[in-house]
Amino acid sequence: MGYLYIDGHVRPYHGRTHELPKTHVQRRRLCMPATTDYWVNDANGDPLMFVTAPANEGLLAMMEDELLPEIRKLAGEERRVTLIFDREGWSPKRFKKWKQAGFDVITYRKGKYRNWQRRAFKEVTVEVCGRQVKYLLGERLLRVAKGFRMREVRRLCDDGHQSSVVTTRRDLPIEAVALRMFSRWQQENFFRYMRHEFALDHLPTTAVEPADPQRSVPNPAVKHKRRELGRVEAALSKAEQVYGQHAHENPEQKIRTVRGFKISHAELGRQIKELRDQHAQLKTELKALPKRVPVEETIEGAPVVQLERERKIITDTFKMVAYRAETQLANLVGPLLPDRDDEARKFMRQVFALPADLLPDYEQGTLLVRLHSMSTPRDNQALATLCGVLNDLAVCYPGTELRLVLEATQPPPESR
Repeated sequence: MGYLYIDGHVRPYHGRTHELPKTHVQRRRLCMPATTDYWVNDANGDPLMFVTAPANEGLLAMMEDELLPEIRKLAGEERRVTLIFDREGWSPKRFKKWKQAGFDVITYRKGKYRNWQRRAFKEVTVEVCGRQVKYLLGERLLRVAKGFRMREVRRLCDDGHQSSVVTTRRDLPIEAVALRMFSRWQQENFFRYMRHEFALDHLPTTAVEPADPQRSVPNPAVKHKRRELGRVEAALSKAEQVYGQHAHENPEQKIRTVRGFKISHAELGRQIKELRDQHAQLKTELKALPKRVPVEETIEGAPVVQLERERKIITDTFKMVAYRAETQLANLVGPLLPDRDDEARKFMRQVFALPADLLPDYEQGTLLVRLHSMSTPRDNQALATLCGVLNDLAVCYPGTELRLVLEATQPPPESR
């Protein structure tokens, strides 16, 4: 709970039955109908909570209205929490406000900045997933708002690129700031794993519920007016280019005065004047249009709806709890399967798919779950160890008083 990663996950809607707000889907590089969930993961990348944004509200709005109050309830009133997120949450004014409310931040710096000289960096060694990694890091204080400074930590990459990280934490070692920020990949891996193994993007229902008809959205008339203005600007530019080309190629012995040139190209001149007047009129009309309007004004007679959220929240909560349970089991068998980082999760998925015999014993008050053999002796040994640990918990099967007893079946020895 001391360090929390916050990021949005976009769940695309591929149906055509309902008209939903659009947002940018990064992995598809498209703008399409979707819903956005903002997830909060702990320092290990495990899910803690999530909220569904109404009409794909941005990260800043959701943090201010939804996430920070819930995080404060979970963490307690006195505990400081460090929030880690990407550039979407950049807002120096809010950083100052959040710091006063007991929330520190670590995020990437937004905007352009000059590179530091090579001598501003020093080499430090950090441990990443059990491996020693060397970083070239430097730090300075950065004025991000009037009367408010943040600590800036930069990493110099091998190709010369400098990654800038800013934070309100001045007590952390420089390598700790870099490691916490660069460990955001844990949350990205969580989203990817949940999509592939837990069908996170699956919509449990296509039912809809009423949405706020007064919700503010960008005015579509502004988009159409800008498109029309762009066409007029292109036509005007082309006409002026042709007019200038005629003036450049005009032989002086043929048309010696400017007045004569204008008379000979009167039609093109009138066309340019009309386009300029039209351009000025469109700019005036565009300026008079409101940038945002209620959503009910943009939908002709159709009801304002959103996808039903209750069932999605329930199913996502089950998926979140199942992931955390899988993580705990994977941590138990991880030391027994040290070959690869993802070996433990693959092993657990194989265990979940194993056939088993259920043998209740009402006299002894037990329910024996005899798991069938796995493919290798090493996997069978790890399974037996896992069963022993889980049996020590003395868990009863839900709805009964029968204590679960897990047993790993060992294959018979090979005959020679």
